Amino acid sequence: MTDFTWTPDPASGIRQRFVSANGLRFELAEAGNASSRRLALCLHGFPELNYSWRFQMPLLAERGWRVWAANSRGYGASDTPQGVRAYALDHLVADVAALIDAAAAESPVDEVMLVAHDWGAIIAWAFAILKVRPITRLVIMNVPHPMVAAREIRTLAQLRKSWYIFFFQLPRLPERVFGKDGAKAIRGAFYNMAVDKSRFPHCVLDVYAAAAQRPGALTGMINYYRALLRHGKSISLGDGRIDIPTLMVWGEEDNALGIGCTIGTEQWVPKLDLHRLPGVSHWVQQEAPEKVNAILDDWLDRNGG
Repeated sequence: MTDFTWTPDPASGIRQRFVSANGLRFELAEAGNASSRRLALCLHGFPELNYSWRFQMPLLAERGWRVWAANSRGYGASDTPQGVRAYALDHLVADVAALIDAAAAESPVDEVMLVAHDWGAIIAWAFAILKVRPITRLVIMNVPHPMVAAREIRTLAQLRKSWYIFFFQLPRLPERVFGKDGAKAIRGAFYNMAVDKSRFPHCVLDVYAAAAQRPGALTGMINYYRALLRHGKSISLGDGRIDIPTLMVWGEEDNALGIGCTIGTEQWVPKLDLHRLPGVSHWVQQEAPEKVNAILDDWLDRNGG
């Protein structure tokens, strides 16, 4: 199966193709001027796709960014390596570096901004801390800084919210649960958690459910969580400090991550701009795209983007 996992609205300016990076082939959605020297790389989460950035990509392109949104390894029509170890953070961070290199090989890049949500944000935090490649701006949505995450997971409230991480450690059962009845549980992950359920009509849920039912997809997607616990020491984040301008947007009605996950971030990220959105779920950039885009637009105005 090599067909694209969704079809962009022709008016969006989003194009699709495949790109090779880090020994894998990635399904890529892109927008903007292909020769722009400013690259915005959008990183999606679980159980999403690059489709989750469909509202932000045109905005960034309009502002002059070359926008790339790849389906991460194990997702959609991107390659799905075998084994849990292939989904550890060292490999995921290397994928981001290789995608930046691939973009730069096509046309020179002077500035790189990471725009990331959920698992994509876990990877983006690590990438920025490790300074794997120079980046000038960082945008994080609904995932805590790793030092804050380490603090919060020790609380009973967050431990209860994170039950699914431990469920995902089981062999085969999570795949059966999420794959049965046409990936009904994948649909429910979006629809049931959303506050504004009108943002997740059947046509949107169909995209995610179809992608999850591709051969091997659910195992690849769930292996991120397995690798997080089994190979958590594949990288060392040192003091966790990030000195570049960082925007954090947080939907306050997040069932998986408590609002405490935003508190104290500035200890490690002194140039932090935090925006909390009441009445918005974990799926913040899809559920409240107008608000998210307005925040992103204003922040870029104030930070030379």
